[in-house]
Amino acid sequence: MSSKSCKASRAAMETCACFFFGGAPFVERKRAFLAPPYIDPEEEDYGIVLFAVRYPAKFVSLEHRDVLGALMSLGLRRGKFGDILVRDGEIQFFVAAEVADYVRLHVETIGKAPVALEPLPLSAAMPLAETWEEGTVTVSSLRLDAVLAQAFRLAREKARALVESGLVKVNWKVVDKPDFLCGPGDVLSARGFGRCKLFSVEGPTKKERWLVQIGRQK
Repeated sequence: MSSKSCKASRAAMETCACFFFGGAPFVERKRAFLAPPYIDPEEEDYGIVLFAVRYPAKFVSLEHRDVLGALMSLGLRRGKFGDILVRDGEIQFFVAAEVADYVRLHVETIGKAPVALEPLPLSAAMPLAETWEEGTVTVSSLRLDAVLAQAFRLAREKARALVESGLVKVNWKVVDKPDFLCGPGDVLSARGFGRCKLFSVEGPTKKERWLVQIGRQK
């Protein structure tokens, strides 16, 4: 690319803003939309479809991993699918609009259960009920790697590696600094381990550790 083309590309990028939306305010996985900063994107601009999974819930129990497994078996990239919502036997998931028809046509079973996919308006997305298994513990510090290690019962080195690999989010944003200081109300998630919440920091102990209340999402 010529220097003139490079300058033009940089100028174009500088005049664009990046917007994010995943189908609902409470989801983690989102699509990006590039547009001039004076544009206010509408929900339909992101190209997201919400499906409800209809199945014989009285006779079959399906979990998040069952749904994800069925979707991944289609040969599509994980990036084409958004959050999978499972609550009290109800299942919904978000999918990129460009593959929605293909997904609806080819997903006929999940596990051993026959299913049908019903399109819903994005406003019908069900918020997940938060259920936490809480406990009061001590941590050596309020650093992200220390809190993460205690919450998920990991070696400190393992927790640090997860953070540095970009696999950890704090309040739904990737944080790759192990020395990031956590505070009350922070929600932490580690890919492959789940989600936890730092409910409160009670203060330092006599042994110079921190007494905290942590909840791990069930």
